[in-house]
Amino acid sequence: MFDIRWIRENPQAFDEGLKKRGVEPQAESLIALDEKRRKHVGSVQEAQQRRNAASKEFGVAMSQGDTARAEELKTEVAEIKKFLGEAEEIERKLTDELKDALSNIPNIPLDDVPVGADEDGNVLYREHGEKPELDFEPKEHFELGEGMGGMDFERAAKLSGSRFVVLSGEIARLERAIGQFMLDLHVTEHGYMEVQPPLLVNDATMYGTGQLPKFAEDLFATTDGRWLIPTAEVPLTNLLRDEILEHSALPMRMTGLTCCFRSEAGSAGKDTRGMLRQHQFNKVELVSITDKESSISELERMLSCAEKTLQLLGLHYRVMMLCTGDMGFGARKTYDIEVWLPGQGAYREISSCSVCGDFQARRMNARYREEDGKTLSHVHSLNGSGVAVGRMLIAVLENHQNADGSVTVPEALRPYMRGAEVIGAGDAA
Repeated sequence: MFDIRWIRENPQAFDEGLKKRGVEPQAESLIALDEKRRKHVGSVQEAQQRRNAASKEFGVAMSQGDTARAEELKTEVAEIKKFLGEAEEIERKLTDELKDALSNIPNIPLDDVPVGADEDGNVLYREHGEKPELDFEPKEHFELGEGMGGMDFERAAKLSGSRFVVLSGEIARLERAIGQFMLDLHVTEHGYMEVQPPLLVNDATMYGTGQLPKFAEDLFATTDGRWLIPTAEVPLTNLLRDEILEHSALPMRMTGLTCCFRSEAGSAGKDTRGMLRQHQFNKVELVSITDKESSISELERMLSCAEKTLQLLGLHYRVMMLCTGDMGFGARKTYDIEVWLPGQGAYREISSCSVCGDFQARRMNARYREEDGKTLSHVHSLNGSGVAVGRMLIAVLENHQNADGSVTVPEALRPYMRGAEVIGAGDAA
């Protein structure tokens, strides 16, 4: 969310930033709302001053026996009190109106973000490795998983409906191994603190990271007014809501392996086969909280941490810098890691790393004390997938498959797989 004072001082820069995201100019209407609120506040202050002055004049009039003047002043004070009694509610409504308007405006991109309308405007940042050369027709992940008897979509649909899966046996173990491998890597080698947050959160938590009010249809709500998290970014980032950190505590880096839930609103007909787009999935999330000077360099660090997971599993991928039209609501700059899937013959997103500046911090009122020990500033927040476990499972299955339908277990995962080097060798069709 933006500071209305900054918008008042930089209306042109604000509108130019929104234009890059395909959003109509907003500065004039927002400033008008703020001006209306400020004028009301000014009227309240003037009324309070006049009430105090009239009360004194009333006392003087009474002491001088001027009853007519005293009655006039008494009537005036009563009218002022009535106005002030209603003024608080009016001010609340005006403040809420401005807040609601600001809450639905996306973040402004950094200057080096490419301008574009959609994913076609994304720019290649770098690549790693080469596409695997398979001397047989590669299968898709669901063909491999079903062939091993470890991936069941029909029974999942019986339990929960579409976009769910039941994993079992070696596939279930491999999925668990991938999550534990990534979590251990980020904690022991990359210095993130492991956190296990709640999966159910309240409105304020969803608002803090920008899911509410704009994206309610993408979420699952409970009957008691809470929400299932779409990503661990939500609870991890909100841990600092309404807090003031010392500068020495920054950067703060957190990671968590959680189940995530998304309604996939608007994705009807997309990726209906397999595990690519599920209502429920596991993901390792990376969250960093920094000072305002360090957030850009922290984004590059976070990206390298996410990339390391793919490198250790022997996967070919590319990093794309997202254009303005493809970035998320709260991001100022985003990198997507897209892994190569031989079964699909396509790159698919497996991680997204973003820097949000102070956009989320203003919604959360999360601040830090600068090095002078006095000045308070809003923290900068970053988030990234480190990475999506289900999609990594897909990538491992498709990239390390063998002609007989079995899958070679990457060396980095074998300690988590009881030393197994291959899965599905005896069951594959």
